Amino acid sequence: MPAIDMPLHELKTYTGINPKPADFDAYWDRALTEMRQTDAAVELIPSAFQTPQAECFDLYFTGVKGARVHAQYARPRNAAAPHPAVVQFHGYTGHSGDWTERLAYVSLGYSVFAMDCRGQGGKSEDTGSVKGNTHHGHIIRGLDDEPDQLLFRHIFLDTAQLAGIALHMPEVDPSRVYAMGGSQGGALTIACAALEPRIAKLAPVFPFLSDYRRVWEMDLAKDAYHELRTYFRHFDPQHEREDEIFTKLGYIDIQHLADRIQGEVLMGVGLMDTICPPSTQFAAYNKIGSKKRLEIFPDFGHEGLPGLNDKIMQFFLAE
Repeated sequence: MPAIDMPLHELKTYTGINPKPADFDAYWDRALTEMRQTDAAVELIPSAFQTPQAECFDLYFTGVKGARVHAQYARPRNAAAPHPAVVQFHGYTGHSGDWTERLAYVSLGYSVFAMDCRGQGGKSEDTGSVKGNTHHGHIIRGLDDEPDQLLFRHIFLDTAQLAGIALHMPEVDPSRVYAMGGSQGGALTIACAALEPRIAKLAPVFPFLSDYRRVWEMDLAKDAYHELRTYFRHFDPQHEREDEIFTKLGYIDIQHLADRIQGEVLMGVGLMDTICPPSTQFAAYNKIGSKKRLEIFPDFGHEGLPGLNDKIMQFFLAE
């Protein structure tokens, strides 16, 4: 078959090359402690958008570093409680989208939470003051500061905190809380289920934010990963700090979080993906130790994968 990456048999055993910091587990345990000590101060504001079947709210909570984070929250008006819930995550630079994007799952009796990433296209607040570059890109934001200032650390924690809020909603069945998203949303789905292991099922699609050094070595630090090249050109033009930089990025590399996942996984990947190379996605998938299934689309890249959303819905519906 055509290929832009490794042959499929090699992808199935590939485990990544980006370094994992020696204190990675302590780093995330400390981060989770900070999150749990943060008063979420959850606020529900009825939205102007309502339907006969869905009750819709703008949900706000306080995340780490004091940011107010926004999510759309839609719940069925007449569903029995407790019922399942889905937490949804959007692509890089985007936002939670239209309320109508929540309604398919609401029609099935699910509550749906859709988070706006801080500092991107939605209503969430970005309060972080960091040393160094903030001109372009969230991967490199905080890279010249302490590791605890990496912006994606905060965003990963926001996903877990929102999942925890969903788990404790009185109308939600905590044994049936699921997560889903594509690209950045796929990465956040993996991070969410890793940091909040009570997520029962997750469906990441062509996840971003994995195996940064592999992206670099494939000369694919462009498009969504362009900021890696920008950083080196401006701040390390002779790559004297290359090992240090990729090691620090290892704190926010989802492949290193993947072995924390306990929920059941359905993941979609296109083997012609030049935005998030297949090998970087397999690096994360191959580290997942829970029950998992991979849906492979040999001729597709970073685009809609035909029939996959239907498979994801059936996956969530299956008991």
